[in-house]
Amino acid sequence: MTTPVKRPPARVPGWVKALGATVVVLAVLFAGIRLSALPGLKDLFGTDSRDRSGPALLESIQDISRYDAASGNFQVVVDLEKDTRFLPDAVRGSRTLYVGAGTVDAYVDLGGLKEGDVRVDEDRTSAVLRLPRARLGTPALDVDRSYAVSKQRGLLDRLGDLFSDNPNSEQAVQKLAVRHIREAAKESELTERAEANTRGMLQGLLRSLGFERVRITFAG
Repeated sequence: MTTPVKRPPARVPGWVKALGATVVVLAVLFAGIRLSALPGLKDLFGTDSRDRSGPALLESIQDISRYDAASGNFQVVVDLEKDTRFLPDAVRGSRTLYVGAGTVDAYVDLGGLKEGDVRVDEDRTSAVLRLPRARLGTPALDVDRSYAVSKQRGLLDRLGDLFSDNPNSEQAVQKLAVRHIREAAKESELTERAEANTRGMLQGLLRSLGFERVRITFAG
């Protein structure tokens, strides 16, 4: 009597297992997208947001001795494209169209005035003031008025987004928006408007105190 020889089960190649796992993941993701689009199931698969942030802590206080005399509102359209060498854009690459809105303040620093910068005659009817030139503040991007118009990503970039959470995906276009807003503010007449407003404010204040002649110049 002979005993039959049992053959070991055939081993499945590793690449077949990896391919099968990828197909299953894509099928689950696709099914989730389709189900969330069906009426009545959106609330079933919806998510709730809860703010569990701790209280804000005051780190420092800084005294400000500048007069904010003018503020400019700017808007710029950023078109950022990233390409990968030797690969087509459909495989690896991205292009983002972003509308950035922000403000830039122009100010005159009154904290550095010296004794010789303010001269008043004995009768206190004439005053001469020498002030520093107006400067531009740091651009502030308004995230409530800024938004991405379109995002085009290659296949590898889209697959990477499925398995990673990148909260700074718009950081590059936001930095470009801030840079373009800063350049636009430099080319504008914002500092000239700030100096004119500062001159008008100080002239009105000193004349209300009894000064008849007020001369204000900007230097530096």
